[in-house]
Amino acid sequence: MSTSKSKRRKKSNSTAFNMARSIKKFSAGKRGDKIRSDCFVEIELKMRGGVRLDLRSKVKAMYGDSIEALVREICDFFEIAHAHISIEDSGALPFVIAARLEAAVKELLPEINREFLLPMHKKAIVKTSKERLRRSRLYVPGNEPKFFINAGLHQPDGIILDLEDSVAPADKDAARILVRNALRSVDFHDAERMVRINQGQKGIDDLAFVVPHDVQVILIPKCESVEQVGHVEDEVIRLRELHQVQPAIYFLPIVESALGVINAYSIATASENNCGLAIGLEDYTADLGVHRTEEGRESFFARCMVVNAARAAGLPAFDTVFSDVDDMEGLRQSVVEAKALGFEGKGCIHPRQINIIHDVFAPTRDEIDKAKRIVLAFDEAERRGSGVVAVEGKMIDAPVVKRAHRIIDLAMLNKQLDKSWRHETD
Repeated sequence: MSTSKSKRRKKSNSTAFNMARSIKKFSAGKRGDKIRSDCFVEIELKMRGGVRLDLRSKVKAMYGDSIEALVREICDFFEIAHAHISIEDSGALPFVIAARLEAAVKELLPEINREFLLPMHKKAIVKTSKERLRRSRLYVPGNEPKFFINAGLHQPDGIILDLEDSVAPADKDAARILVRNALRSVDFHDAERMVRINQGQKGIDDLAFVVPHDVQVILIPKCESVEQVGHVEDEVIRLRELHQVQPAIYFLPIVESALGVINAYSIATASENNCGLAIGLEDYTADLGVHRTEEGRESFFARCMVVNAARAAGLPAFDTVFSDVDDMEGLRQSVVEAKALGFEGKGCIHPRQINIIHDVFAPTRDEIDKAKRIVLAFDEAERRGSGVVAVEGKMIDAPVVKRAHRIIDLAMLNKQLDKSWRHETD
């Protein structure tokens, strides 16, 4: 180490110590008998003695050296030369340990704005598109890494790392770092990578933690105006330019209030990057001052408004979550109703809800057969160079053909139809 760098480090650590001496220790993470895939990190700055690590872990014999190496690398990155760090490990992966330690450091030394970034895992990057099927979106609390690791194995269309309602106010800063690391490190398989940000300025600040790290859809909660979408889009544009982010990032505004319902169409058309419009009924019914019921009469108007606004804007509409994770029949009926109203997807809060959502949103055999006839008729018309398409004596226009293609895509995704179905038909 050069003399100048050593002097800077000593000065930095001394300054840090002086700033933090009134606050003896800071911690981040979770501990306890029921905690898994997480850790509790506590850091105390010292004047001398180097970095001392006290690690308690059932896997210390196998992974203790690698955990210590990671801790020392992070301390070196943040120029912490003298500290006592204790870690109670409950099976945390490196991206979790790194996030918890960084959060503790930044609680102790809030003037630090650097980020310790682990390498981007090559399997973390999955392509997406605005027209992608989004039948199911699985909410995962942003401060609970135990839910991150296997979320993709349940095959939802999208995984939402949630920074809003599922994260306590005191945990939001730590959750940002954890979600950022998860985006870089976790293999979510084929699921679209979504993040629900917070409301207002807190949500704008969240964007710096997700935009540079391959987020694909940003959910805008409690959206009531064009301006809310605009503020998010402006910051996303700024961050994409700053970090040279190439892939597109889409927006999914969530309507959750009476005002949001009234402004649903203007919200849906607020950005070309909107990939749909969703409704959240827990907050909507609270805003009305009524109880949410199984029959849903109190929300029928709002759901129809959101569907019509989305359709008028050329976008799909997505239904709210079904909150009773043990009532599978109630969930099925809720999805049947959502599909009948025109919704194309539904939120879920437990992996066991995914298969039912996919099953109900799958097209029926009659829908598939009709779609096949329309697509084949359109293909034949194109081969003849004709702009006229007719099926069973009825003229077929472009929107009907587009819907037929979407039904075919759904059928193949649900394994109801083979990709070579055209040859089988021939």
